[in-house]
Amino acid sequence: MRILSLLLINLFLFSCSTKQEQPIQLVSDFSTSEIDSKVEAIMSKMTLDEKLAQIQGIRPKEIMEDGKISLEKCREKIPYGIGHFSQFSSGLTMEPEELRDFVRSVQNYLMTETNSKIPAIFHEEAITGFATQGATTFPQQLGMGCSWNEELISKNTNSTRLNMRAAGATYALSPMLDISRTAHWERIEESYGEDAYLTSALGLAFVKGLQGKDLRSGVACTTKHFAGYGSQNNNAKELYEEYLMPHEVAIKLGGVKSVMPSYGKYKGKAVVANKEMLTTMLRDIVGFNGVVVSDYSSINLLVGGHKEAKNQTEAGAMALNAGTDIELSEGRCFPKLPQAIEQGLITIEKIDDAVRRSLIMKARLGLLDENPQIGVDGDLDFDPPINRELAYESACQSIVLLKNNGILPLKKDIKKVALVGPNAASVYGMLGDYTYQSMISFWWSTPFDANNPKLVPLSEGLAAKLGENVTIQHERGCDWSAPLESVIQAELGDDRLSKLKMMSIKGVPQPDLENALKISKESDVIIAAVGENIYLVGEGRKRKGIRLPGEQEAFVEKLIATGKPVVLVIMGGRQQLVSKFEDKCAAIVQAWFPGEEGGNAIADILVGNVNPTAKLCVTYPKTEDKQEINYKNGYAEDNQPQYPFGFGLSYTNYEYSDLKMETSANVEDERIPFTFKVKNVGEFDGTEIVQLYVSPKSETSTLNKIQLEGFKRVELKAGEEKTVTFKVSPQQFTQYINDEWIIEPEKFEFLIGASSTDIRLKSDLNLQGTRKVLKNGRSIFFSENN
Repeated sequence: MRILSLLLINLFLFSCSTKQEQPIQLVSDFSTSEIDSKVEAIMSKMTLDEKLAQIQGIRPKEIMEDGKISLEKCREKIPYGIGHFSQFSSGLTMEPEELRDFVRSVQNYLMTETNSKIPAIFHEEAITGFATQGATTFPQQLGMGCSWNEELISKNTNSTRLNMRAAGATYALSPMLDISRTAHWERIEESYGEDAYLTSALGLAFVKGLQGKDLRSGVACTTKHFAGYGSQNNNAKELYEEYLMPHEVAIKLGGVKSVMPSYGKYKGKAVVANKEMLTTMLRDIVGFNGVVVSDYSSINLLVGGHKEAKNQTEAGAMALNAGTDIELSEGRCFPKLPQAIEQGLITIEKIDDAVRRSLIMKARLGLLDENPQIGVDGDLDFDPPINRELAYESACQSIVLLKNNGILPLKKDIKKVALVGPNAASVYGMLGDYTYQSMISFWWSTPFDANNPKLVPLSEGLAAKLGENVTIQHERGCDWSAPLESVIQAELGDDRLSKLKMMSIKGVPQPDLENALKISKESDVIIAAVGENIYLVGEGRKRKGIRLPGEQEAFVEKLIATGKPVVLVIMGGRQQLVSKFEDKCAAIVQAWFPGEEGGNAIADILVGNVNPTAKLCVTYPKTEDKQEINYKNGYAEDNQPQYPFGFGLSYTNYEYSDLKMETSANVEDERIPFTFKVKNVGEFDGTEIVQLYVSPKSETSTLNKIQLEGFKRVELKAGEEKTVTFKVSPQQFTQYINDEWIIEPEKFEFLIGASSTDIRLKSDLNLQGTRKVLKNGRSIFFSENN
């Protein structure tokens, strides 16, 4: 048994229910007297050059030659040490043991050959698992948002923790906690959706698994992108109450000590050099005392992009003065800080503050120990069976059944299935952005091995689940796009999308529309796997709209015209319009980017081996309107969504009853309890995601018209009934008004439902008392449930 597999068998599970009443950090305090003494002793002996090395990064390829570390290049590129090795694994084609040995050789050089003798932090993306060759690839985060499953997310990130530590990696540029309210944003796939409460709860679960109880064996999380990236963020009340909340929860309840500012602006000023955001909001109001790391090249963008700085010297000083501590991915502006000191733009004390925070982080990670543990000895397995089981369960719980006229699960008497569409037999529709496969193919134009880890396409999964008695005929029928459908961002300045498209169709025959229609007419049911792939969505890839790309819409209409029932399986990184033919499809399955076990998971849902449980973490639009869409203000009568936030079908039905709740409470109360019952009245065992929403009764209230304030996954056997208890805190109604956190006494309606519009139970509550000011800000964010 391989060593990492043994570690994974002892999978450390965390209690992921959001029941914290006070800030409870999972890792010890960032700074202790022992750590402070060690760091000050180190800094007292450092030259300015050695200090500057600790607050910037470098890319591994800059010190490599023929795929191996070059001592000569090390002496040239990192003579004084280095803070971070940026995305050290996703651009390298290395087996696990090679990767670990590479990390060890670099750390050995830093600890023996440089004057400071300080090891580096090796950081990587971890949004769908460890972004390196051979590691488990989980569903994209948007799909995991639809699971509403905190415990499962923590299990996944715990497995990522073990993989990363085994290779010697100690730092993750994840999770992405942006609240995303438009499918037109190409990075919506990396988010947990449109809601602050759900994003905060799932983000906290992500942090719990990845950081663990002690950062000496954990991986430091970085919440990004601070704050309001990808959305309209100039409304201070909305920014503080909603966009800030996921970061605040991760910091106060999860012990996160690393934050990444966004590429965006706030009040007209770039966030990476925005003192109001990085000092006033983050440090003074939230109380953050950790490290702020720049997004890649964002400090340099102050010169050529935002045009806020005259040169790199000024840009580095602006970012450092505002609160950015470390420049990633490599040092461009921070190496010029000595000139900034000479010009009076920065002080040595400011530099020392940043260096101090960088070294404290290294100490917390165990890198400043006398003999730091770098990696795990022996053979390594980054995708053991226990991980694949997690990937499969995650895919099953991320797939949303949007429509079903009774065709699903597929009946036993079906003999012929037509499997068509560009995603039917391809793995390119299974992989989210910032997976290893997406990164190496898009950013470095290098093919990936679909068997390392093994990626299971729908064609393979369906064949295994339907068995020999069912004939599956496959034909693509159309391509993903015509010609490319997406546009690469101008600043990248190359033709990466064309190269990626060529990789995705290499060895694949040209689509044959006539044959696809022929086999469809001969079938009992048509399964059309359509949607996006990794060159149509993701950072740096912009599409013109959100309809099915290329000729896929027309293709689906031709399939419907055959008269055979069409089961539409949509893959991709965003909601894609189905309004043109929604009423004509027999079933619609939203599979997102389901990861390595996607084919098996989709197939098991189609045949009924798995009862779908997922519910939308985003509103599904009906039009291509580019305005943000969000349930929180209610859906206008003339602008109803295709499917609302919280919606998702099952193969069974649930009844809600017997809501018991007091009619009044006080702002000083600790909790407001209530109970209700949920019963599975169908023939399938299932899991219902019950949702609690709260609406203010007064039209003049400054709270959202409807707001998620609790949820719970309730497992129910066929015919089983359970009582569910929620306990809501008055602090969940906290508002940011006139620079204060306050709770206003007012009347509310509590709504229990199966989605934001499918409300089953209601009760009024009069929250009494006097306006309460929270001098130290919010500390209770979630309802308790059992």
